[in-house]
Amino acid sequence: MKAPNKIAHIGIAVKSLEQVLPFYTEQLGLTLLGTEEVESEQVKVAFLEIGESRIELLEPLSESSPIAKYIEKRGEGIHHIALDVDDVAARLTALKDNGVPLIHEKPKDGAHHAQIGFLHPKAANGVLFELCQYPKSPDQDE
Repeated sequence: MKAPNKIAHIGIAVKSLEQVLPFYTEQLGLTLLGTEEVESEQVKVAFLEIGESRIELLEPLSESSPIAKYIEKRGEGIHHIALDVDDVAARLTALKDNGVPLIHEKPKDGAHHAQIGFLHPKAANGVLFELCQYPKSPDQDE
């Protein structure tokens, strides 16, 4: 199977986007691309541009959000590394067939209309990886 295309983003769990965004935009000089709510994960996300990758800040929308539970257990900080892949469904199936523990066996809706799936952190020595497949833009070949 082909290697992932690139690091799509690094996800960082935060208690409040409003409190942390000035550091990223004013002190680091990153461009805020926008914010959105991802109901499937119960989070509000902010994407910041850095080269061909992004930083994704994740604020929990409820106490039952996986991000709220993460912050309660581990505090704010790096939550996951997302990899841009061409076919997230096929990749999840191949990983499952290879015995890799997964959180999602089938893709689900994520931010920016992406199809996503998470590998269990046990698969990578405690690192949480997300696979992301973004919709093709009209100028990309099918």
